[in-house]
Amino acid sequence: MDQPAATGDLDPRTPVLVGVGQASERLGQPGYQRLSPVGLAADAALGALVDTGADPAPVSAAIDTVAGVRQFEISNPAARAPLGRSDNYPRSVAARIGAAPARAVLEVVGGQAPQHLVNEFAGAIAAGGSDVVLIFGSEAISTIEHYATAGDRPDFSEHADGSLDDRGYGLRGLVSMQLAAHGLTDAPSQYALAENARRARLKLTRDEYAAAMGALFAPFTQVAAGSPHAAAPTARSSAELITPTESNRLIADPYTRYLVAREKVNQGAAVLLMSAAAARRLGIPADRWVFLHGHADLRERDLLDRADLSSSPAAVMAARHALEVAGIGAGDLATIDLYSCFPAPVFNICDGLGLPPDDPRGLTVTGGLPFFGGAGNNYSMHAIAETVQRARANPGSFGFVGANGGIMSKYSVGIYSTTPVAWRPDASAALQAEIDGWAAPAQARHADGWATIETYTIKHGRDGARTGIVVGRLEKDGRRFVARSDDRDTGIVDLLAAGEPIGERVHVRSFGFGNRVTTSGAQMDKLFPPEPAVLRDRYEHVLVRRDGHLLEVTINRPEARNSLHPAANEQLDHVFDAYFADRDLWVAILTGAGDKAFSAGNDLVYSASGQPVWVPKNGFAGLTSRRNMHKPVIAAVNGYAMGGGCEIALACHLVVADSTAQFALSEVRVGLVAGAGGVVRLPRTIPPRVATEMILTGRRITAAEALGYGLVNRVVPAGFALEGARALAAEILDGSPTSVRISLQLMEETSGIPGTVDAVTHPTTAFDDLMTSHDAIEGMTAFAQKRRPQWRNQ
Repeated sequence: MDQPAATGDLDPRTPVLVGVGQASERLGQPGYQRLSPVGLAADAALGALVDTGADPAPVSAAIDTVAGVRQFEISNPAARAPLGRSDNYPRSVAARIGAAPARAVLEVVGGQAPQHLVNEFAGAIAAGGSDVVLIFGSEAISTIEHYATAGDRPDFSEHADGSLDDRGYGLRGLVSMQLAAHGLTDAPSQYALAENARRARLKLTRDEYAAAMGALFAPFTQVAAGSPHAAAPTARSSAELITPTESNRLIADPYTRYLVAREKVNQGAAVLLMSAAAARRLGIPADRWVFLHGHADLRERDLLDRADLSSSPAAVMAARHALEVAGIGAGDLATIDLYSCFPAPVFNICDGLGLPPDDPRGLTVTGGLPFFGGAGNNYSMHAIAETVQRARANPGSFGFVGANGGIMSKYSVGIYSTTPVAWRPDASAALQAEIDGWAAPAQARHADGWATIETYTIKHGRDGARTGIVVGRLEKDGRRFVARSDDRDTGIVDLLAAGEPIGERVHVRSFGFGNRVTTSGAQMDKLFPPEPAVLRDRYEHVLVRRDGHLLEVTINRPEARNSLHPAANEQLDHVFDAYFADRDLWVAILTGAGDKAFSAGNDLVYSASGQPVWVPKNGFAGLTSRRNMHKPVIAAVNGYAMGGGCEIALACHLVVADSTAQFALSEVRVGLVAGAGGVVRLPRTIPPRVATEMILTGRRITAAEALGYGLVNRVVPAGFALEGARALAAEILDGSPTSVRISLQLMEETSGIPGTVDAVTHPTTAFDDLMTSHDAIEGMTAFAQKRRPQWRNQ
């Protein structure tokens, strides 16, 4: 593609970078001011205005859009700001520099954000959607952590008027309940999975790979040592980086502390973009102009959906495509900055582009995230600022910035040069469609049996505790799973800590709290002895009463309105395991202690306590996800059946309610959803529009309404729910338990068959089982002999 010979030949809508700025401070250093994130970003933004070489005031007044990168303290819904924060970060920064933009944007989470915003708004400028755009980000984590509990702590709270285009956290695909259940909530552990998979792919020993990581990052420390903005400006040798010491403790195998991103920083950076026409109008000298020659933004498949856990081909595609758009190759680059939160993303791009890890050009212009500092999501804004300055110092050269977000999940690339060039659109959308079509390995949420280790890590606590985490493949069907070691099991951790565990055979078993992995089935049985499906003599949170063939189960937490926490759920699960396994128990009744509530559902007080929250594999109360419920369970609803309590009632075959009963799926009122079957079962039980209203509003319905809608079978006077359930159970017990069981089996088998005749003629062995049963013969014989049948459930 032809390039304009000079800036005067450019389309006036051509986007140009005209100013960059950085700000930083370190605790205890001269000039330390305890700046807030807003203050740091504002200082960087002022620096960018000055860097244009024009009068800052009119340049600031011309800004029509500001875009902010999220700080860590606003990067997830659970994050806290102990010193306070702005309620409109982009506009707070704008106000500090005297700008009054028409639009303010707060970008999604991820280290790709700075480069992505440059790419996005450069395109918007070229399309005429914006004219002058200021992009910035900052972190004051070092100050915030230092003063969080201090008596003289500063107050960073502030209000800014004006609209805000808040794009949300953007965490979808980066966080999952499955990963969290197995300890994969932190970046080091997840990157370690990729690192160890890459080591095994390259057939390197642990020592060889550690040496490679040290050799990669040692030059980074030298660059950081020369940077005025680096958080840790200390040159270190390869051996220092990889050798565990008191100050360089193990974090997650194979990482020591020095090999992971340093988040305790006080840093800000800003970039000013505008159209060529605006740059001319504002009098910005042409020697300040830097052009975006190539760019790309791609997203990798979610972690467990990747065919190869050792790499991110999407990130490599983004790098290659940006170079293609720029019309150059990797050999044409003068400067390179590869996002370096850990070695893995650096190695990934080196592998993909054929760059040697010891490339004489260097792989960072700042010193990298572990040494310059991982300024939250904003690190690459600093890389862009440094790249722009170097491009100006070496006119006509090309600089590469690769920005990474998530677990090598999002990758944005920019190619910068002072050489004038027209805006070049990229083909990221077409490439993304290709990526989205890649096949993903089948996964086993609940994994059981022998398996092979695909990759792994060991998390090291400050107290010396070690937890092994394994991603593996089941031998029986090849499905991928994630599992962790039990805290009592040192054998599996020892296996992971020595030699080459990848490819080793291990044993995995699933529980409500997640998958556990160990060295053998025998060891698993030792750690988790199988409990017989026989009723215990006593339960802490549940009462059981056996009356002939009837089992009465009472949730015994009246002080908590019979809400359920993990221990109560586990005990109910065991009770119903025993019920369905016991041939002498034919009908069960479930009720709640006291007269206030059948069950208020999930124990939200417990959930908010920070203790582990999980439910059995068979679901809430051991019922909502249970399959093959071929013996009847009757809910005797006394008082409230709210949220999970209503879901339990829906999972029962029959419901008897007293006149005080109220039913509701109230989860939306506390920010949750009825995920234990409520959103599925309620529309299949009552009129769909009524169900939808209840689900979306949390509306309560009375026992009489529930009866009218078909949610309840019978309504009895207040206080008589259990007696009413017993009467219904007696009617069921008059019939053949074999017939009852097979009837429920047939109903379950055919529930998903839409055609009536198809359902009636559905092939089944149930009728064979019935006609060869004692109860079928006994029933017909007793009828002929005019006597009561003697059922045996055989």
